Amino acid sequence: MHYPTISALIADRKRSLAKGPVALILVEDAVEVDSTIAHHQKIGFGSLIVFCASDLTLPDGVTRVDHDVSTDDALPTIVNAVIKATPDQWIYWGYNAEYLYYPFCESRSVGEMVAFNMSERRDAVLTYVVDLYASDLHTYPNAVAHDDAQLDKSGYYALARKDEAGEALDRQMDFFGGLRWRFEEHIPYTRRRIDRVALFRAQPGLQMRPNRTFNIAEYNTYACPWHHNMTATVCSFRTAKALRTNPGSRNAIDDFQWHNSVPFKWQSKQLLDLGLMEPGQWF
Repeated sequence: MHYPTISALIADRKRSLAKGPVALILVEDAVEVDSTIAHHQKIGFGSLIVFCASDLTLPDGVTRVDHDVSTDDALPTIVNAVIKATPDQWIYWGYNAEYLYYPFCESRSVGEMVAFNMSERRDAVLTYVVDLYASDLHTYPNAVAHDDAQLDKSGYYALARKDEAGEALDRQMDFFGGLRWRFEEHIPYTRRRIDRVALFRAQPGLQMRPNRTFNIAEYNTYACPWHHNMTATVCSFRTAKALRTNPGSRNAIDDFQWHNSVPFKWQSKQLLDLGLMEPGQWF
């Protein structure tokens, strides 16, 4: 299916968005588009919607929406439109060259995962963006190498998230690490966080705010009040791409490798072993 606008997608929502969970993929360039789509199809999304430029070639059978995703408000515009159109539907959002991983994703579908979260009375899954990057920037100038991907095995931390009065918010943290931490001089302060509510259940009145948090506070929490909950990761080449695209950072950075770099095995067990996500009570 091909829709010329978001409005056209929403108007046909009984067909385009009927099967869940729904994955919204924002395509910024032609890098790893096919692998991104294939990964999210494999883990069991019922509907996968790709938002991209009208001249981009996509695999056959993909639902696409013509949209400029380069603007600052593109993400909340897309997400909020889909929320309003699909109350009670679980929604994932991410970009090309980003891959959702959750505990046991090799043997359990994303539908099973969100069903477990609903049984725990959780309407959102906190995800951490784990930066991926090529081991050799001379061989891979854009820092993207699917078969030679690296990640940081440590160097992550969290700070209490505070409200406008300076008081700590209940069960909300700002998380940092990866390339945004190691090369923070090239990253605007407002874009350094690696926490993301990338998977959530839509409901009436829910809205994504410009800073990518939600207007319902519980959606922004890392766990419920009574025990730890499952978390997930979004393994992403996006920051590495950006640092290699921007002229200032491109000329200042010769290598992303450091003593805490390890090869990414494209397995959820590795992310669990490194403490980059946890299963909570799901065994």
